[in-house]
Amino acid sequence: MEKIELFKREINYIKDENIRKSAEVMVSLLPDYFFHIPASSTGKYHPEYTLGDAGLLRHVKVAVKMAVELFGIYKFDDETKDLIVMSLIIHDGLKKGILEARYTKFDHPILIGKYLEENKDKLFLSSEQVEHIVKMTSSHMGKWNTNDFEPGIILPVPKTVEEKFVHMCDYLASRKFINVKFDDNNNILE
Repeated sequence: MEKIELFKREINYIKDENIRKSAEVMVSLLPDYFFHIPASSTGKYHPEYTLGDAGLLRHVKVAVKMAVELFGIYKFDDETKDLIVMSLIIHDGLKKGILEARYTKFDHPILIGKYLEENKDKLFLSSEQVEHIVKMTSSHMGKWNTNDFEPGIILPVPKTVEEKFVHMCDYLASRKFINVKFDDNNNILE
């Protein structure tokens, strides 16, 4: 499986070469299960296109597409746009942990941030850029930052405009009324 090829279109939205190369590195480090599992095992919180094989991959692609479409309304500088796209590409990258757990790991937003930090020596990002991505990914769950099954974990809530934007794109991509069409390679049909 060529992981980077699966995200070619989304990675190519990133203009800065160092951020784009860093996104490629992080995608290549994602566990294999990420590219095959559904976004939701029950279908309770995600639309039909995110169910079944590669459903999580399709969910992430739609979150990135939401961002790219909304960049015409939200005026971010190019670096911020690139960091947002990279954040969205990896935000659910450890949804079931580094080693695939049976269920979604509630702390997956924190896990992906730690994973990014652990691998920062392989990336082409400044420490400020890494910190920015960590904050955007770790707060992507928004107000759903607590869980009755794991009461000791409290996820950060988005504070900055960029963090709120990443949460919004993820949220919109999970709405059941959204119906996105894909080709046989899991690319969004334009």
